[in-house]
Amino acid sequence: MKAVFAKSILVAALGLCALPSLGFAAPAKHFPAGSNTPGGAGPAFSAAVQSGNRLYVSGTTDGTDPDTGKPPVDAATGAKVVLNNVKKTLEAAGYTMDDLVWVQIFASDLKDYAAFNTVYRTYFKGPLPARAFIGAGSLLGGAHFEVMGIAEKQTAR
Repeated sequence: MKAVFAKSILVAALGLCALPSLGFAAPAKHFPAGSNTPGGAGPAFSAAVQSGNRLYVSGTTDGTDPDTGKPPVDAATGAKVVLNNVKKTLEAAGYTMDDLVWVQIFASDLKDYAAFNTVYRTYFKGPLPARAFIGAGSLLGGAHFEVMGIAEKQTAR
């Protein structure tokens, strides 16, 4: 009787230990990066990865203005190009710019801070996300900016 009880306790304990590994959360969903990235036709990263209600957006640059096929002529144009890239990635995953909660901006020249901010503010309807604006020196493809962020879908309360 004691052996059966001990065995039952052991089986129950093992079962409880295995619960976390059953994967109650949905697996991460990957959104592939496009072929127009500085990394080439098959970049070694996803444009974004969704885990739960969060979307992690990879860094994207303003290396090529889609209207001209050339690098943006100035920082304001570069800001528009890079923020359109971020917006496109968010929308492909069912998010909006207003879902962003954290943004990091890497700039090849810190003097472009004001020009970037002027454009940046136009992409949001609600409160602005937390962010960092970092001087990075040289960026891939001669870009003015590289932007990455985290978006989160708010659940109804």
